[in-house]
Amino acid sequence: MRQNHFLRLMAGAAILALATVAAAPASHAEQKAEVKRSEPFDVNSVNSFSGAFLAARTADVDQDLDNATKLYRTALEFEPGNREVKQRLMITLLMNGNLSEGVTLAEQLKSDGAVERITTIARGVEAIRKKEYRNAQKILQYKGPNDLDRLMNGLLVAWAKAGQGRPKEAIAAINAMDGPDWFGIFKNYHAGAIALAAGDKATARTRLNEAVTDRTGGGAAPDTFLRAVMALARLEAQDGNKQKALDAVAVGETFLNNYAPLSALRTSIEEGKPQEQQVRDATQGAAAVLFSIGAALNREGAEDVVSLYLQTARALDPDSADILVMLGSIAENLKQPDRAISFYKMVPDNSPMRRLSEMQLGLSLASIGQVEEAKTHLRTLIDLDPKDMRSYMAYGSVLSEAKDYKAMGEVYDRAVEALGPTPRKSDWSIFFQRGIAYERQKIWDKAEPNFKKALELNPDQPQVLNYLGYSWVDMNINLEEGLNMIRKAVELKPDDGYIVDSLGWAYYRLNRFDEAVTELERAVELMAGDPTLNDHLGDVYWRVGRRLEAVYQWNQALELKPEASEIPKIKEKIANGLPPLPEKVPAAAEASPTPAQQTAPTPPAPATPEAPATPEKKS
Repeated sequence: MRQNHFLRLMAGAAILALATVAAAPASHAEQKAEVKRSEPFDVNSVNSFSGAFLAARTADVDQDLDNATKLYRTALEFEPGNREVKQRLMITLLMNGNLSEGVTLAEQLKSDGAVERITTIARGVEAIRKKEYRNAQKILQYKGPNDLDRLMNGLLVAWAKAGQGRPKEAIAAINAMDGPDWFGIFKNYHAGAIALAAGDKATARTRLNEAVTDRTGGGAAPDTFLRAVMALARLEAQDGNKQKALDAVAVGETFLNNYAPLSALRTSIEEGKPQEQQVRDATQGAAAVLFSIGAALNREGAEDVVSLYLQTARALDPDSADILVMLGSIAENLKQPDRAISFYKMVPDNSPMRRLSEMQLGLSLASIGQVEEAKTHLRTLIDLDPKDMRSYMAYGSVLSEAKDYKAMGEVYDRAVEALGPTPRKSDWSIFFQRGIAYERQKIWDKAEPNFKKALELNPDQPQVLNYLGYSWVDMNINLEEGLNMIRKAVELKPDDGYIVDSLGWAYYRLNRFDEAVTELERAVELMAGDPTLNDHLGDVYWRVGRRLEAVYQWNQALELKPEASEIPKIKEKIANGLPPLPEKVPAAAEASPTPAQQTAPTPPAPATPEAPATPEKKS
């Protein structure tokens, strides 16, 4: 999609701005040493500039912002005038939510071209936070060539004008902003929000409707699209247009199913409760700008710049559940569960996103080894709302990770009972997970009907097609149908290395080794670093006589740290290879070997990641 292409380019530009600062040497001492990741260090034992700076860089690269901040401060004690250290300290302070101290450094560095984009935003946002809107407008003026900066600064300037009581001038400034087509969703939402805050319902309704009908823009900036949907629905509900309000909610639901804030909004509108807009003043509006841009850029590799925007937004709107949940999600992606938990706990109790944050909190507890506490926490959520399928999925994923498949099956039994006799298409994952729980317990007569029910609800679900198709092939039953299912799964997700591996391994199980080589080589290319895939490729290489390559792949599998139970099997193959296939195999079995005839180790299930614990939301 063209909009996504532009946003990827803009994300790259924003990341480059931070990366340039990160790469700048602080002194010759830094140039002479290598920064190594994850080396343990004692913050209090640092006794030199080079030691403090190198340790700070290590913590910085590892996203350990607390220690990075302390160590950059220590480095400045040795060299108080070091510009590069000040730059990195300012950025880590802003990324860590310390706007006040970050702004102090931003004032010192405001004439430094290397970080001008960052200092401008920090200083402008601080002025808005202090309600110094005229000063903010002056600071945030931007005439450079970067589309992203022009959009963000322009919207912040508009909100600064709105804060001065000049909403018409603010909207006119937004209208006058030149830029690519993907500016549209942001311009319409923020013009509508400014009009709403000023009480101009006619303009607000027009601009929010334009945002809500911009489905292409919504694909590029889904969080901004959903904010526009909810703002329009609340406006219509406030004016007594209940059906129009519900129609707006329905548009959002077709865009993103099972989104908790939308579900809560629908319920409150149906019950006739009074509605309050999410953005009510210039401070919250400026926070919404930073959230809009940060959310649109949120993807792997952009964590630094997104965290900086979101933390700056949080300084303006500290109770925003959107911001807190996204910061928690970023911390999870960076393997910082303790930090994620702290963000999830900040989500206000009255927020419709509180339940989602509680589920994610439970998953984070499990990820740091507090499994029993996680189980108790998630069981409580199920008891509080037995109809919320996300809670079962979250609890089920914890049990799956713990390999407690009996309890996992019982949880999904309860979920199916709560669904009642008419499950929806979106409930396919409940039956899929229940099927996995029974299959792992080797209770196939209970597993198979659940996989079939999942496909009945969602016939083109590639994970289910892959799992059921592979299981049939692996058990030497329904061979043609099973192989066709896996082929269909590959057609639906041709770039999924796990599913491609299943097709290759199915060919292997059927002694169709040449076809297996083609698919397994492609799987390893798609999913580099997975020991199971390299192990499979080694097996098929051996069968086609490529024995040196087979041993190489098995050694690769060992280096990639497979499960402990697989290590002796792989070592045995490295030492002795695979035993020969039977010289004479009955014709029927030759095409479809039974598990007993198969001499290579076979996995109990296809190497496909299980469904996510909670419905995924693109942010």
